[in-house]
Amino acid sequence: MNASKKILVADDDLAICESLQLMLQEEGYEVDITLDGSTLKNIQKDVYDLILLDVWMSGHDGSHICRELKSNKETQSLPIIIMTARREAENIAIEAGANDFIAKPFSMSELLEKVAKNI
Repeated sequence: MNASKKILVADDDLAICESLQLMLQEEGYEVDITLDGSTLKNIQKDVYDLILLDVWMSGHDGSHICRELKSNKETQSLPIIIMTARREAENIAIEAGANDFIAKPFSMSELLEKVAKNI
């Protein structure tokens, strides 16, 4: 069980957030969702074990949010997996300092593998 591990899913598409939340909860993770990228700027240290972060969030650029979190001493060690439908997903993730990336659309098995690897 992964009950002690907490994940934040940040995407501006509610259907994606809810789908990922249900799937990850079935795997035993505790999962919160947010549609608002600005909530990530106030993340406190040790609240989450991993963030799944979409690049295109309404009004916010997920890669910029990732850079901010990775440059903050309090959150720099927090694993972040960037999710994007953009073709240059790997470059975006690397430039933003993300721990990993996943290109949309993705399979649930691929996502679970990346989560397990990074959490």
